Amino acid sequence: MIYEYALVFLGAAIPWLEIALVIPLGIIRGLSPFWVMVVAFVGNMATVLPVIIGFEKVRQWYQKRAEKLGTAPSKRSERAKAIWNKYGLPGLALLGPILIGTHIAAFIGMSLGAEKKWTILWLTISIGLWTLIFGVATALGFDFFTRD
Repeated sequence: MIYEYALVFLGAAIPWLEIALVIPLGIIRGLSPFWVMVVAFVGNMATVLPVIIGFEKVRQWYQKRAEKLGTAPSKRSERAKAIWNKYGLPGLALLGPILIGTHIAAFIGMSLGAEKKWTILWLTISIGLWTLIFGVATALGFDFFTRD
């Protein structure tokens, strides 16, 4: 069973899978909702924090990659910029997990000038809040449908 929690951790750490998918799948699989939420939160934070802390290195790599490939900004990036312009860092962080992903929200927030400490704070709050929402909603909904 420990490997299943390891898969939850890895799934939460991978951009685009993250907590929105991993938490419901782990709970539906029959794992403890509490431990699924804890492991998913830690897994997601384990990869978001390095993105924020190592932002400059990631930014340089991304710019070189975009120049090399000649890629235009993605729809996710454009959506993130619109959220930033309307709601600022708190809005980007709180809406990021469901609209664009936490990793992209962190990167876009930092690239638009947010300070590291505020980005870490708001994304921690956001990931924690969404972890609770996805975990509790899935546990209660799953319990509702499986009751005799």
